[in-house]
Amino acid sequence: MNQEQFDKVKNGKGFVAALDQSGGSTPKALKAYGIMEDSYSGEDEMFDLVHDMRTRLITSPSFNADQILGAILFEQTMDRKIEGKYTAEYLADKGIVPFLKVDKGLADEANGVQLMKPIPNLDDLLERANERGIFGTKMRSNILEPNEQGIKEVVEQQFEVGKQIIAAGIVPIIEPEVNIYSDNKEQSEEILKNEIAKHLDQLSEDQNVMLKLSIPTTANLYKPLIDHPRVVRVVALSGGYSREEANEKLKENEDLIASFSRALASDLNANQSDEEFDKALKDAVDTIYDASVNKK
Repeated sequence: MNQEQFDKVKNGKGFVAALDQSGGSTPKALKAYGIMEDSYSGEDEMFDLVHDMRTRLITSPSFNADQILGAILFEQTMDRKIEGKYTAEYLADKGIVPFLKVDKGLADEANGVQLMKPIPNLDDLLERANERGIFGTKMRSNILEPNEQGIKEVVEQQFEVGKQIIAAGIVPIIEPEVNIYSDNKEQSEEILKNEIAKHLDQLSEDQNVMLKLSIPTTANLYKPLIDHPRVVRVVALSGGYSREEANEKLKENEDLIASFSRALASDLNANQSDEEFDKALKDAVDTIYDASVNKK
């Protein structure tokens, strides 16, 4: 593990950019960027376009290490290059810590939650991630109802896979998302906080994790998790909130920083000039940075 990157993620000011849409969410990401499905044919062309989009974002002067601590990539982005360097190396040279999404999507709903699908060949992927200079990983589950058994299963699965990732020398981001539109969100979050705390207490001193959580309904609910000695950092997902709404909610939570995806890229468009693109990105980065650093 790179100690300099560890220290930056743990203590640095800023936020983590989520650039990891993949598979089914890629056409949606391209459409939001102004590229319609009828303008490309086949997966290869689609993934070329999405890499072009990410390259434009990552190489923008507005995507900078003064405000952005890290960036989450998906597997194809990790294996592709930007200006002749593998993406993670390009980011690291820019002073931004690279992360990798490792989950393969969500299983069908049961017990009010969606567990992760199995992750075949995870060890091989982690080996490649190490070769590429990846610092951490991310994997997402989905919580829809305050079902104690379901939430327990989500957290158990996350930490089980997390320990496999830790064993490979990589820091896992545990992401049990509570759906922002679910009924009784507050109740789900209380159950989730307690389950996560149990698992954190069972980690040994050389096992560290990050957490990626929905912004809680009750401000500072997750402060005990943020302060836990086994937690490197807690980041928040925007979860479907607009950037303005996500930023306002984030400001209410001490030491919670952003890891936004749609809320980061929502004003970017393929038809913008580079000047327009950089300005739109700078506006997004500035406001998300401010919400991550300056609290109410």
